Amino acid sequence: MTDSPAVPDVLFTNAHVVPIVGEPFDGDVLVRDGRIAALGTGLADQLSLGEGGIETVDAGGRWLLPGLVEAHGHVGIHEEAHGWAGDDTNEAGESNGAKFRALDAIHPTDEGFRDALSGGVTSIVVKPGSANPIGGQTVALKTWGRIVDEMVIRQPCSMKSALGENPKNYNWNNQKRPPKTRQAVASQIREALVEAVNYRERLEQAEREGKHADRNLTNEALGLVLDGTIPWCQHCHRVDDIATALRLSEEFGYRLVVNHGTEAHLIADVLADRRVPVIIGPLFTSRSKQELENRSISNPGRLARAGVLIAITTDAPVVPINFLVHQASLAVKEGLDPTVALE
Repeated sequence: MTDSPAVPDVLFTNAHVVPIVGEPFDGDVLVRDGRIAALGTGLADQLSLGEGGIETVDAGGRWLLPGLVEAHGHVGIHEEAHGWAGDDTNEAGESNGAKFRALDAIHPTDEGFRDALSGGVTSIVVKPGSANPIGGQTVALKTWGRIVDEMVIRQPCSMKSALGENPKNYNWNNQKRPPKTRQAVASQIREALVEAVNYRERLEQAEREGKHADRNLTNEALGLVLDGTIPWCQHCHRVDDIATALRLSEEFGYRLVVNHGTEAHLIADVLADRRVPVIIGPLFTSRSKQELENRSISNPGRLARAGVLIAITTDAPVVPINFLVHQASLAVKEGLDPTVALE
């Protein structure tokens, strides 16, 4: 593999700068070797512009922000405009897909990555879909690169799981395969986690006895959840499914992150008390199923005011990923604190 081309030094001038730390200001930002080297006012006067390969970009008073983060999406694994050939989101052949890795199905030339950059989204957590009670391992990526290995921030990043309508509905055409009820979905998750606990005990026993134990990719992956290495990202919209997510996390002691959380505001105090974060959204969809009946752009503000740590998701490509900032701005219009929205 050849080395990547050198990144030119760039000085952004005349920008309204919103830094990660500190108050916004009107001024300049210097980028060297692809990293922020300095920010402040009057940087142009301190540098020898035109020498040493420094380019200048006049922002014209526009906002200059840190890259936005999409905390829950399917870009690259559910390719846009490619139909079934580019859809690798759901592997529904097994209810427990913990061994599956989104990493192995991501196409970096997906149009969604170009949309992400056009909308200021520079990082994304790509997740398997919600057809399975346990969908598989997620991966955190930068939104540019020639192959996915060059884009990885963290692999695995979390474990995707689903409760509610999606894992129920996916199997109705296969009358012999459960789950078809919420109780069956929850029981399959519990059975998988119990087996992972037992697997770990068998490994420990074999090690004590100096014996060989066969590897199991599914149980190894779930072990990362049980030992706290990665969190459990739980797809759930309705308040009863969110309560089930809380119940399961307490039983097995893993770190829970609620994904979607359409009705999470109904028990916001409980989520805040238990310090369970919510990745809420998408917010620009129709109420296409019963679980979305209480969808509202005001819900992020309700959660944040109750003390819940939130992120906003487009669930791209459900909502175009470059609309992430617009979801945040409209959530501000509906009561979300502007600083919280940027964070």
